[in-house]
Amino acid sequence: MSFGDKIIDYMDDIKKDLNELISIRSVSCESSDEAEKALDYMLEKADGMGFITKKVTRDSGHIEYGEGEEIAAVLAHVDVVPAGDGWSTEPFLLTEKNGRLYGRGVVDDKGPAVVALYCLKALKDNNIIPKRRIRLILGASEEIGMTDMEGYFAVEEMPSMAFTPDSEYGICYSEKGIMQLEVSAPRHDGTILTEFQSGNAVNAVPAKAYALVDCTESEDTRLRRYADARPGEYDFIYTVDGLVIRAKGKAAHASTPELGLNMATHLIKILAANFGESVLGSLCSFIDDAIGLETNGLSLGINCSDEESGALTVNVGRVDINEKRCRCLIDIRYPVTVDSSRIFEKIKERAEKDGLETKIMNHELPLLADKNSKIVKLLSEAYEAAAGEKPELYSTGGGTYARTLKNTGVAFGPAFAGDETHIHDADESISTENFEKHARICLQAIMNLSV
Repeated sequence: MSFGDKIIDYMDDIKKDLNELISIRSVSCESSDEAEKALDYMLEKADGMGFITKKVTRDSGHIEYGEGEEIAAVLAHVDVVPAGDGWSTEPFLLTEKNGRLYGRGVVDDKGPAVVALYCLKALKDNNIIPKRRIRLILGASEEIGMTDMEGYFAVEEMPSMAFTPDSEYGICYSEKGIMQLEVSAPRHDGTILTEFQSGNAVNAVPAKAYALVDCTESEDTRLRRYADARPGEYDFIYTVDGLVIRAKGKAAHASTPELGLNMATHLIKILAANFGESVLGSLCSFIDDAIGLETNGLSLGINCSDEESGALTVNVGRVDINEKRCRCLIDIRYPVTVDSSRIFEKIKERAEKDGLETKIMNHELPLLADKNSKIVKLLSEAYEAAAGEKPELYSTGGGTYARTLKNTGVAFGPAFAGDETHIHDADESISTENFEKHARICLQAIMNLSV
């Protein structure tokens, strides 16, 4: 029996508090107030347990236990992406059914945040006084660029070692750089296409798209044939304003765009095949010609890879075209050894050919931690003690708080290979067995950091 097994005694309370936290609709891209409310909930809950708490900025704070000069930390976020459609359960309630826990944030990252808090409580209840201060550092704007940690570390000390339970097991020591761009036109210059809308967040593959087009009956018939030959579901609705097309595909995280079915690019591809790029306007022409259905950046001239972190990926996360706005948001995950400035310049140069402007909305530098560091050693020992096997070291295209730690921290859990968690998609969930397994590993890891 490992010390981590003690967390099972708290599982009922963990689920109760997690349900309350999930019920706070802390979608940071929609409401900073609700995101702050989720942060306040965690700090107030910890204060009631007798821990030292501090709200550092409106969207960051920490919970502390232990003594000493050195700080070891767990970083978690309490904001989430929009729920979207297609859930089989209420997204903002914790639902347990068929051996799984469902709810927006149950994996990313509210579940791990609540587990980490109860790990501190388990140490306290067992009269274990850490020789270094253990901090649970919480943020409320991770999903919109991690400005929460920028503000936090502008005021607070950087921990000597840390992990964030915001990825998968084993240990993620390398994270690709993330560059999120806006490509825009001063106005929509298409003639056939009146409106186009797809996506809620740049860091997710859009599962739905909407287009309003002005076309003849023969063009409509041909358009339907094109749609029948393409993946996805398409509905055609006649209105007084024109033909409305609604398309449905499959969402996925932007770090693995190949796992989704991007309806922004697929619907544009169908429209371009039917009408030609020029009548759709310069922005759609750019998306269709320079990106198309690719997720590797080949047509943009930016495809590349390295041994440490793998291949570059491209995701068109949002497209907004109407009489007031004409833009798309693109998420680029680039290898850790690649010069990001060259990637940006190539995209900018290609967009300028269509008369478009390109600007960086968010840029997160890559992470490359030392495989032989102390934190990797301690987490490896914790995983082996709680799970009975050695963890693998891996790289990801995902972006976590680990990249804010100046290569002193890594991502560690909570998801397990083979468990379809649907992060950033409908029916986000984790098996109850794996949730409890993560809790045991997390407690053992924090125990290892404390002694």
